[in-house]
Amino acid sequence: MSTQTLQIEARIENLPAIIRFATDCVAKLDWAENRLTAIELVVEEAVVNVCKYAYHNECGMIEISCEMAKSFLRIGITDTGVPFDLLSVTEPDLGADIAERQIGGVGCFLIRSLTDDVTYRREGDRNVLELSFFPTKREGHLNP
Repeated sequence: MSTQTLQIEARIENLPAIIRFATDCVAKLDWAENRLTAIELVVEEAVVNVCKYAYHNECGMIEISCEMAKSFLRIGITDTGVPFDLLSVTEPDLGADIAERQIGGVGCFLIRSLTDDVTYRREGDRNVLELSFFPTKREGHLNP
């Protein structure tokens, strides 16, 4: 098992470097291409949320860690921004007419849908989001 970590300013301008870091980690796994694409999408969505909302237009840091083994991948996303538990966000009504849908929540739904396990905790002044993946998506699995 190996772990790699990146610490960088939580700025949208740094998103390509963060995605490249995650992509490099994921590329070391011999997993199906569609699985790798889903992981990259989840990381992008989670990081964009931190960059846009965690620090209220102030500069802050984000830490991304990738713990890799042949049978799983765990990506940790840590920041010291405002507390935000994406697991507490209600699922959007995807069946509603698009003009009448509430704004927000789709990204959190996407993260929960494409990840095998999602945990959130607040450790002191830090948000800790852990995204766990297996080589193949568990059928019918959807996080709460």
